[in-house]
Amino acid sequence: MQTKRLLSVLLLAVTFVAGTGTALAADAKAESPKAVQAQQEIDKADKARKMAASVDSEWTTTGKLIKKAQAALKQGDYDTAIRLAKQAGEQGVIAYEQGASQKELRIPSYLKY
Repeated sequence: MQTKRLLSVLLLAVTFVAGTGTALAADAKAESPKAVQAQQEIDKADKARKMAASVDSEWTTTGKLIKKAQAALKQGDYDTAIRLAKQAGEQGVIAYEQGASQKELRIPSYLKY
């Protein structure tokens, strides 16, 4: 009888400690300044990608870079995530500028076929 009670208490204690450790690890990862910065850069890059898509000028590599940045963030490689997200953001801005500048582009009649 006492052995069952002791095992129950031990199991409860192990479960509590394991759960607390996992929660603390998740909180530490979420509060990391690099992780926050990486997520902010990814969000900026996604906004730039959507802005480029609004003028039908999204580059094919921008979305791929954002996905790679998200994967690096999940793996805890914050520097890589930040670098890739910044690169994707720059591509989004340039693609928007390209699309906006060519929106009113008129093809001369002699080039139409």
